[in-house]
Amino acid sequence: MAGHSKWANIKHRKGAQDKKRAKQFTRAIKEITVAIKENNQNGDPDSNPALRNAIQNAKGVNMPKDTIERAIKKASGADADTYEQMTFEGYGPHGIAFFIECTTDNANRTISSVRSIFSKNGGSLGTNGSLEFLFDRKGVFTLDKTEIDRDFELLQLELIEGGAESFENHEDVFVIYTEFTDFGKMAQHLEELNIETKNAELQRIPLNTVELPLKESRQILNLIEKFEDDDDVQNVFHTLEFTEELELALDEEE
Repeated sequence: MAGHSKWANIKHRKGAQDKKRAKQFTRAIKEITVAIKENNQNGDPDSNPALRNAIQNAKGVNMPKDTIERAIKKASGADADTYEQMTFEGYGPHGIAFFIECTTDNANRTISSVRSIFSKNGGSLGTNGSLEFLFDRKGVFTLDKTEIDRDFELLQLELIEGGAESFENHEDVFVIYTEFTDFGKMAQHLEELNIETKNAELQRIPLNTVELPLKESRQILNLIEKFEDDDDVQNVFHTLEFTEELELALDEEE
């Protein structure tokens, strides 16, 4: 679980600073579509936990209610888009490992695009399964602390009953980590506690991270951004250590 806190920081920073609202909405709509498609065209969030989670994540990026409703209606219909989920593994410069999760309606386009981003930025696409061992798949639930009206020590005890493995208490968010197999259990437990999540997802947490000088770290951040700019890419996981030096440098740019 090395790099846990640093990983949460960079994920939270990215979410807070991302100005590309259209890309966020596109990814949220894809998540809604897949949740409905994989549950027999079930567009009812009351009986489709994956859809409930997708809707909550869409709300987390401030997607308007009518946009969410239109996405559900379209995904539930006969003319719904068909998406395939794909993963890619490879190395960027300086030995940084990448695990890329995509949702696409054109596999050939996505493969070509991911390979091109790697090769044009000093990296290389590997074979599936070659780097998966470098990451531990975890359920990650982010709560808005302003929305929690209860003692955090008591809350942690309640969450452990729901499968919580560890926690991170940041200035404005509270992060819960679970085993991959306990993701659904925790989602249900939070509902029973009437706690709404800001975001809930399965993440690939690096088991070990690599610390680089500032210049090289910026090169990796640039590569991360190129992947995230691709419409087919849903998530980018990597082994770069988010150092205090890098954090301070980014703070100065804000």
